[in-house]
Amino acid sequence: MPQRTRPEILFPLFAPVTVLKGVGSRIGAHIERLAGSQIIDLLWHLPVGVIDRRYSPNLVDLEPGRVATLELTVVKHHAPPTKNRRVPYRIDCRDKTGEITLIYFHGRSDYLLSVLPAGETRLISGTAEVYDGKLQMTHPDIVANLDERESVMRVQPVYALTEGLSQNVLGKVIAGAIDRTSNLPEWLDPALVAKREWKPWQAALVSAHAPDGPLTLDPAAPARMRLAYDELLASQLAIMLVRSHVRRQAGRAIEGDGRLRSRVLSVLPFRLTDSQNTAIDEISVDMAADSRMLRLLQGDVGSGKTIVALVAMLTAVEAGGQAALMAPTEILAQQHYATIAPLAEAAGVPCVLLTGRYKGKARTTILAGLANGSTPIVVGTHALFQDDIAFDDLAIVVVDEQHRFGVHQRLLLAEKGSAVDVLLMTATPIPRTLMLAAYGDLDESQLREKPAGRKPVTTTTASIDRLNDAIAGVQRHLDSGGKVFWVCPLVEESEAIDVAAATARHSALNQRFGGRVGLVHGKMSGKEKDEVMSRFAGGAEPAVDILVATTVIEVGVDVPDATVMVIEHAERFGLAQLHQLRGRIGRGDRVGTCLLLYGHDIGATGRERLRVLRDTDDGFQIAEQDLRLRGAGDVLGTRQSGLPDFRVVDLNAHGELLAVARDDAQLILARDPALKTARGQALRTLLYLFERDAAIRFTRAG
Repeated sequence: MPQRTRPEILFPLFAPVTVLKGVGSRIGAHIERLAGSQIIDLLWHLPVGVIDRRYSPNLVDLEPGRVATLELTVVKHHAPPTKNRRVPYRIDCRDKTGEITLIYFHGRSDYLLSVLPAGETRLISGTAEVYDGKLQMTHPDIVANLDERESVMRVQPVYALTEGLSQNVLGKVIAGAIDRTSNLPEWLDPALVAKREWKPWQAALVSAHAPDGPLTLDPAAPARMRLAYDELLASQLAIMLVRSHVRRQAGRAIEGDGRLRSRVLSVLPFRLTDSQNTAIDEISVDMAADSRMLRLLQGDVGSGKTIVALVAMLTAVEAGGQAALMAPTEILAQQHYATIAPLAEAAGVPCVLLTGRYKGKARTTILAGLANGSTPIVVGTHALFQDDIAFDDLAIVVVDEQHRFGVHQRLLLAEKGSAVDVLLMTATPIPRTLMLAAYGDLDESQLREKPAGRKPVTTTTASIDRLNDAIAGVQRHLDSGGKVFWVCPLVEESEAIDVAAATARHSALNQRFGGRVGLVHGKMSGKEKDEVMSRFAGGAEPAVDILVATTVIEVGVDVPDATVMVIEHAERFGLAQLHQLRGRIGRGDRVGTCLLLYGHDIGATGRERLRVLRDTDDGFQIAEQDLRLRGAGDVLGTRQSGLPDFRVVDLNAHGELLAVARDDAQLILARDPALKTARGQALRTLLYLFERDAAIRFTRAG
């Protein structure tokens, strides 16, 4: 039986933080908010800065403005008058060369008299300044006894904080967490350790928490590289264990005869691009194999992924099976259905749409068709994996914008058939580094070309001060028969503020353009959003010609008459997100214009982001730049993205280690698939350490 319980040597690290000295429920709650609830979380909370307290001059030699640790004798306390709390508490101190005054605003007399008694000598560390010709230090950082010199006069790590925690408190708590670590058995290849000159895990951790200067804070510093590699190896090993388990599961060969595919291709008003044909061939080979397909189809906005997916689905139908396409929103599901249904109909294949909105008799009828096999293709939302939905013979599942679903949700749908092939799709190209980090060596197909007839989009940038010019430009486009998207700023902290901003802009534009302005935001019901979108797309009256929206319109909305996209405070959005928004226009027979309005607080990174967007429309290039400018977590979004929740790894800095970790993991599993050797046992400890232990159940005998 494979080992499934956490090794005893790790028990001290997975205890709650409240077992540490000085951590009660109040401080524990602050620490949990900052780093996490377990001691292990504190170990991964690495310093972000340093304060060098080794400078210890006499007062006569002191450089004002520099952090110094002084040996001072307390001379006299001057408590402020009780009636005037704005006067600070002052304490006169001296050494053999001069005098200095310590200043405390709102200082408590009893506390200060106890820690700084007159006549006693103390170590005082902080930043002194000259005020009115005299030396003074306001609120010293540290007051300590002389026998604490070694612990005070050092390079002190500086940690990111949250309200209710101080550097001194958090520093002591993290030191207590480090004291609970053990010298764990080495899980790394000795040759790699020697080549990189890395310390063992425990020593590297201690070193990372005791930086001796700014250089040791760098992600490329040896201690941090070692810890990052540990995490990458754990992640790659877990991915490969799960992947090999999936590949070992019995699949089935799905081969069509091409009759339905040829009917669909014959009615298309355009020829497929070379990369569409290549992707179709790659998917067909996967489906024909007797192992389960798991392939990612990456294509830029409007590159024709839906047609590729339809051909794959028709291959399953030709072989006697059923196909399901799942999208994250009702709007997107309806749009896929609008594309697929007429083409499927032309091939004589019934196709239905199923979302949460279908109730009663209509839903019962759809479910009956899926259960008895008379409905071969279904397009839908999360509603597809509800318990009462059964298929006669589900052969392939296509998951669009797959990063919007959790891994468990994707698996739930695949479990509604036997040996179901899975095709994941995304219109947000994922940089190669993120691909490896999130999926390992996942099979992928890329659609690099734009479909024929796609019009270019001109992108310009302007200050928010030119808002009136933008509104005048909107008027001109409306006069020529165009439609306009107007996206309101992203306020990350609060969807409520996003909605307020969109509502205010809608109100202002409505005064200018009358009833032609619609509003869509995330707080509206699906039915309300669909009703406005339908009026904007031209399918319902009264018509909407300007759609004011939060980012709910980011993915999938197709309105061929939309020629203008205005994005307010564009500097607040990620590059990939801006590119997605821009992809909503230029879908008809007219050239599109995207106007990026930036605010006064735009920084250098914001300017660079907008420059990249202005200069290129290649989504793959934009994705790489987005990773460079924002980092991995922001590019794919939340934990639901499928991206591992890295604690130490910075993919910008540690990307080169990723390929090394992947190769190492492949070699490990080729030699020791059950992780039974001494190194294999140490690697199990590593998986538990980084909480990737769910994968351990997929280890197998050689």
